[in-house]
Amino acid sequence: MKKCNLVAVLLLLAGLAVVAHPAAAGDKKADAGRTLAGRVIDKQDNPLPDAVVYLSNTRTQAVKSYIVGPDGAYHFPELSPNIDYEVYAQFNGKKSDTKTISHFDDRRQLNMNLRIDAK
Repeated sequence: MKKCNLVAVLLLLAGLAVVAHPAAAGDKKADAGRTLAGRVIDKQDNPLPDAVVYLSNTRTQAVKSYIVGPDGAYHFPELSPNIDYEVYAQFNGKKSDTKTISHFDDRRQLNMNLRIDAK
């Protein structure tokens, strides 16, 4: 009889764990992560085609890069919500300010324009 009660309690706790952590139950939204997007622009808000955006994972120091198109837009999908990132852009030897994306920011869609004084 005691063994039966123990099994029931363990099953109840396992069910509560799945409810408390939907990602463990296969919730695709919880696994999707965050998206960072924006534009690389000059001081007059003109796009800077062919600028390079660098995204650095502050935990592993891994760096991803993105070469922007004619509209100056960049896009980094599926970023971990539990990691801080740093992002900056370079164009013709000039660099934007480095911006930090904090794991405390719980927005799924982050938009950051990176401004470079291209003169």
